Amino acid sequence: MSARFYHLTESSVDQTCRMLLEKSLEAGWRVAVHGTDIERLKMLDEKLWLGPEDGFLPHGLAGGDHDAQQPVLLTTGEATNDPQCVMSIDGAEISPDMAQAKERTFILFDGLDGDAVQRARVQWKAMTGAGVAAQYWAQEAGRWVMKAES
Repeated sequence: MSARFYHLTESSVDQTCRMLLEKSLEAGWRVAVHGTDIERLKMLDEKLWLGPEDGFLPHGLAGGDHDAQQPVLLTTGEATNDPQCVMSIDGAEISPDMAQAKERTFILFDGLDGDAVQRARVQWKAMTGAGVAAQYWAQEAGRWVMKAES
């Protein structure tokens, strides 16, 4: 239904991912985190497990026995946990059709990486060109500020 683009300049992808996953789970959504590299997803998996005890984030790495039951599934392929929300990290492609079929789509990109910024611009144009409602959020002095909406 809507895509939110997060231009990261102060927080890491991992930190922002955790924050958005927590909010998504609070909303009652299952989430698929789409990445491009399994080794990178394994690192994220470990970081999510090592979070604060009071901030336990239930999740799994695709390829396990219980993928379909995972509240959060980290994957480089198809999400088998029937997510209401999808998240793209490290330039993973999310199609406008996929975004329209979900409650929310998050696209996180490193604002200090020119290639990542360019990929996000291409995704923004694809989403808005297909009629997906989109918001662009940027970090300013430790806060998220919406800079554009389409």
